[in-house]
Amino acid sequence: MINDNPLAPCLAVFGTASEVGKSITATAMCRIFSNLGLSVAPFKAQNMSNNSGVTPEGGEMGRAQVVQAEAAGISPHVDMNPILLKPSSDTGCQVVVLGEVFGDRKASEYHQDKAFLFETAFQALDRLRREHDLIIIEGAGSCAEVNLAANDIVNFRMAEYADAQVIVVADIHRGGVFAQCVGTLECLPPDRRDRVIGFVINRFRGDASLFEDGIRWIEAKTGKHVLGLVPWYDDIRIEAEDSVVIENLVKSPTPKADDAAAAIICLPHISNFNDFDPLFRTKGLKVSFLEKARDLAPYNAVILPGSKNARRDLKWLVDSGWAEALASYKKRGGYLFGICGGYQMLGRSINDPEGLEGEPGNCPGLKFLPVETTLAAPKTTTRTDFSWEGVKGKGYEIHMGKTTRVDGHPLFEIHGRNSRACRDADGCISSDGRVFGTYMHGLFENPEILRQWLSRIGLEGCKLDEHSGPAFRDQQYDMLAKHFLKHLKLDGFVNVHGFRGSEVRGSPKI
Repeated sequence: MINDNPLAPCLAVFGTASEVGKSITATAMCRIFSNLGLSVAPFKAQNMSNNSGVTPEGGEMGRAQVVQAEAAGISPHVDMNPILLKPSSDTGCQVVVLGEVFGDRKASEYHQDKAFLFETAFQALDRLRREHDLIIIEGAGSCAEVNLAANDIVNFRMAEYADAQVIVVADIHRGGVFAQCVGTLECLPPDRRDRVIGFVINRFRGDASLFEDGIRWIEAKTGKHVLGLVPWYDDIRIEAEDSVVIENLVKSPTPKADDAAAAIICLPHISNFNDFDPLFRTKGLKVSFLEKARDLAPYNAVILPGSKNARRDLKWLVDSGWAEALASYKKRGGYLFGICGGYQMLGRSINDPEGLEGEPGNCPGLKFLPVETTLAAPKTTTRTDFSWEGVKGKGYEIHMGKTTRVDGHPLFEIHGRNSRACRDADGCISSDGRVFGTYMHGLFENPEILRQWLSRIGLEGCKLDEHSGPAFRDQQYDMLAKHFLKHLKLDGFVNVHGFRGSEVRGSPKI
């Protein structure tokens, strides 16, 4: 550890809007400064996402901060994302505090807990600052939402508490980048405007020299540096934070008769969609997210993904025509795979006696697997070691309640949870071997597990990307850091607390 200061300096990465590249920029910063010899940790006070991960201790946190911790070369910890909001309806969400379920809240109720949540986030940040040399703080949405500023827990309130310098990320690809930069500053009061050290212009396409006059205009108009013009890339694979990335994937064309293809039903409350990244990297396999019910005959397999509200999504499957399409597909001999909430939906029923996902009651399932689910607290959050007929794998579990097999056979053997050895079973496989269900997230990150599943559904010819799991992700973080370093002006990153890159082993002068 380089910095002897009991409270490490912080650098904040905020945005002009949602989906401008805050998370990816923060991830790049974590790897860049880690490679310079600093002990770096990510931090996002409050994350709203159904895409979550599990820490080694069994706590739940936003997937984006898990990714950033990996990029920083450290284990994820719930202090890096002390508050996680998991939307379960248009107006409500499950609130996770320091890795554990705090309760379900409607938007109007959530603000009643703000004082407690502010203090929780401040304390979590302080703990990280005592343990590391530099903290990369990620903001949320636009940092200049004037109607939300009074209750904002993620952006400038946190930067002020940490006395952090702020980088503002803008997305040139969506257009209006000049208005993004100027408008964001104009919406800020002078003291917050002064905290901004400059802009990173993200997702640029074309000849960078043609934007030099644009950079000069932004710098003259705002009095702030443009710290980097970061080009678009297609060759780096970093897990996405939000399911908005699926919007482009649902436009995939219908596969041809001789294509090897898999379909993923895009549930309204889909969670942990990153489970399927390895499928997209499998050569010879076409993968599509599907929204509207259709004939599934062109697909070799159909997957029901995780869901934050399995009961609501089960009703949606029925109302939208998907349940009928799935039944027809199954009758013709198709292969189905349910993960987590999708696994629950494939069963005979989902019983919710406490009303954890709406009004208390019992919902009939799709009845493709001989299992019954009862929703109940506490939530299961584990990192899990498992095997499938002798093939070992690692994954993680995040679910409420318990699913019981009343017939059939378990899919996986469980050998350990959260570093503790155990003997258990997970999931179910139908008697005809065509329907699979499991609580295991991340299972396709294990090449041999993925190979076994592809073999089961008759797709042995697909070529796996053998570069999966931690080694593959580590390679991608290095590629991301190099990409950003090539286009950033590092001498702009000077922290008011006295941090200088030139004080770090082997680093360039900043």
